[in-house]
Amino acid sequence: MRLFLAINLDAGVRHAIMDAAAPLRAAAPALRWVSDAKLHLTLKFLGQQPPESVDRLREALDDVAPRHRRFTMRLRQVGAFPNFRRARVVWMGVAHDARLELLHHDVEVACEARGFELDGRAFRPHITLARVSDGVPEDTLRQLSRAAKRVDLEQECTVESIDVMQSINGVDGDGAGSRYERLHAAPLRSS
Repeated sequence: MRLFLAINLDAGVRHAIMDAAAPLRAAAPALRWVSDAKLHLTLKFLGQQPPESVDRLREALDDVAPRHRRFTMRLRQVGAFPNFRRARVVWMGVAHDARLELLHHDVEVACEARGFELDGRAFRPHITLARVSDGVPEDTLRQLSRAAKRVDLEQECTVESIDVMQSINGVDGDGAGSRYERLHAAPLRSS
């Protein structure tokens, strides 16, 4: 099973992101754009895991979630990893928030305690908008960079749960690729 832990976004937020990203898609239609239904913030990517690992992930999230209150996350500005000249991923940024950093830290610690590898990389919260294949012309990337400067989105969304997600290869609603299925939702405290 290909697994990851995510903060899923409600439909209104996903639609606002899709609307704001329209100039980007127009500037570089050949990129692999993420569909509306698959927009999320990844807290931890686990990759291929045996089915029995889902129970350990449920335990980890059910341990962490009640220790955190729901909070508002702010989405803003567009960027690319590592940058627009050599883009591999185009993303919507998330404003720095100590609550999100602490949630991520606690998820990592709880997962490590249950036998999952600790991710040593810095946490850079973002929502992936597109993946860039090799061979995309430099001119296309320059157009994409210019279009990114015109994206104007200040969107807030409430973080209500941490979800265990499975990526299933095959056909999705857009006719190709994979689809995501929520296997477990661990709700954060409401007060």
